[in-house]
Amino acid sequence: MTNSILAVVADGVQTITLNRPDKLNAFNPEMHAALRAALNEAVHSEDIRCVLLTGAGRGFCAGQDLSEREMKAGDAPRDLSTTIEAYYNPLVKAMRALPKPIVCAVNGVAAGAGANIALACDIVLAARSASFLQAFARIGLIPDSGGTWFLPHLAGTARAMGLAMLAEKLPAEDAARMGLIWKVVEDAELAHEAGALCRQLAAQPTVALGLMKQAIYAAVNNTLEEQLALEAKLQREAGWSDDYREAVAAFLEKRKPRFKGR
Repeated sequence: MTNSILAVVADGVQTITLNRPDKLNAFNPEMHAALRAALNEAVHSEDIRCVLLTGAGRGFCAGQDLSEREMKAGDAPRDLSTTIEAYYNPLVKAMRALPKPIVCAVNGVAAGAGANIALACDIVLAARSASFLQAFARIGLIPDSGGTWFLPHLAGTARAMGLAMLAEKLPAEDAARMGLIWKVVEDAELAHEAGALCRQLAAQPTVALGLMKQAIYAAVNNTLEEQLALEAKLQREAGWSDDYREAVAAFLEKRKPRFKGR
């Protein structure tokens, strides 16, 4: 693994740390490739049952590294869609499709694409001093990396418009009140709380958690009838898992289930 990220597996949890602290962990092609490789490992490894994403240093992620997009007077316009289609869109899709929970621990500012990569995770914890910034309007762009989808779906249209157009820093506590994130914790407790949460998730029935992701994310676009049909389909798959059989056996034997994630 390149050192643009750090990836460590322990106790069923793959901890991925964005590791360009001198650049506030801004994305470049190397980081994209390393992160996608780590997520691919999470898909295929039975030793990984939960992913924790965080950042090194004083911030989570500043979004795209603009130093790689230096433009001089007279330069031809750049087609930014090529970067989005090559890197950010596949990353967000991979995160949402990962059949295991992804927890994000936002340890400082999450700006631009960094904010929206955080929101693409399944459960987001943030340090009390952390903040979220849809910085795109400041440089003449629109929110990408799913930002125009996440913001209205999580916080509503009015707040999405304000966050996108005004490009004001949003404190972690306000993000929690808006429903953008799950929980705010004290700065000194972030790593401990995130680690404990991930170990808890890693000990749960992994197949069922992956199917929950699929169902909940599909619900946004489904009718009730479509969602009921999807629930039946996914419940069939859950019922075929070893973890379901173990849970029933544990209930009948009056003991705590020992899930294997299969």
